[in-house]
Amino acid sequence: MSAEQDKQIAAKGRHIGLVIAGTMVIWLVAQFIGGQMGWPGRFALLFDFFALAALIYAGVNIVQLRRMRRDSKG
Repeated sequence: MSAEQDKQIAAKGRHIGLVIAGTMVIWLVAQFIGGQMGWPGRFALLFDFFALAALIYAGVNIVQLRRMRRDSKG
């Protein structure tokens, strides 16, 4: 495995981690603020869908990362 491939794999892993962590932080803050301000449930559902979309995006990237790692070994 080349050093360039290692860097690409590491960068993709960091990106995935940041997407997951950022999504959870934003989702928790949005839920808390929405509850405190009395926002309707449809706003909570909207934030839930945004979080779900971000986690699906992260899942797709995890699959790509696993393929990158598998291809770099052989």
